[in-house]
Amino acid sequence: MTATMKEALYYSNDDIRIIEKPIPEINDDEILLKVEAAGICGSDVIEWYRRDKVPLVLGHEVSGTIVEAGANVEKFKIGDRVVAAHHVPCNTCKYCLSGHQTVCDTLRSTNFYPGGFAQYLRLPEINVKNGLYLLPDSVSFEEGTFVEPLACCVRAQRLAGVKPAQTVAVIGSGLAGLLHINLLRASGATTIIATDINDFRLSAAKKFGADYTLNAKENVPEAIKDINGGVLADTVIISAGANSAIEQGLKSVRRGGTVLFFSAAEDGAKLPLSINEIFWRTEVSLLSSYAGSIADHINALELIRTKRVNIKDMITDVLPLAQISQGFKLTAEAGSSLKIIIKPNTAL
Repeated sequence: MTATMKEALYYSNDDIRIIEKPIPEINDDEILLKVEAAGICGSDVIEWYRRDKVPLVLGHEVSGTIVEAGANVEKFKIGDRVVAAHHVPCNTCKYCLSGHQTVCDTLRSTNFYPGGFAQYLRLPEINVKNGLYLLPDSVSFEEGTFVEPLACCVRAQRLAGVKPAQTVAVIGSGLAGLLHINLLRASGATTIIATDINDFRLSAAKKFGADYTLNAKENVPEAIKDINGGVLADTVIISAGANSAIEQGLKSVRRGGTVLFFSAAEDGAKLPLSINEIFWRTEVSLLSSYAGSIADHINALELIRTKRVNIKDMITDVLPLAQISQGFKLTAEAGSSLKIIIKPNTAL
């Protein structure tokens, strides 16, 4: 009789079905992972991004225990506690060799099966080689789910050239914004200014390292000037997808500064700017960043292990797989929850 498992099949934020499927079988180069914890990412609740791909099993922020290893797997063994990356680069193409591993064609086509919101998943050979990291005993499975999102922030801030003694404005204080804020604090940014329209999230931004918090309904550029001696921010990190947040971010950067686009925008969004107003004579740089490389994952795990980044206090809800619909609801509402963790093999 074939062994089975439960998984959450996503159709929409309001339609997630718990079904039973056979536990994946692995070949000699693969690993079977028992999923101990999987985080719900803000991108998981962006329905327009998923609508042409459903139904599918989401969950890419994953930690777990190896329960089966193929005969050719040498670096890992049964019982190892690990963090798994869902998208992994080839490390040999032009993109990878030029330092842009996260736009590698291989990275865009790789994934594990079926997804983190299942009791077990199969890690293909390339994920085993280029996207699996041992989890230190001092780091919980729940904390391990932050390696992937923190790696994205590590990469983004590196590409943006964020340096100590800068003034940085983070537009949007959801989970991604809070990770940026806490990482900025750990990296020595002199002045960190956070914005949001949600008072709970502004309070969280203060807790995780923001020097100043601004309600996004205010005149944020003028408020930044008041804080920063009449000068706008050196770097602006846009961690919200609303058109108003993007426009606000573009108006909040000083001449010669950098605007980093981190979050997905609204469906069909266009840049609301005048080339003459934003670029001509201003030398402003616009950058984007997507995902994290192998090095970024390693750095993120070390930041978590050494507790330089306080991700433990960002966890507000831990739910079993049976309550995943509630987790998606809390994430989509963006109210008084920050990070929701799903425990597929735990009945809470």
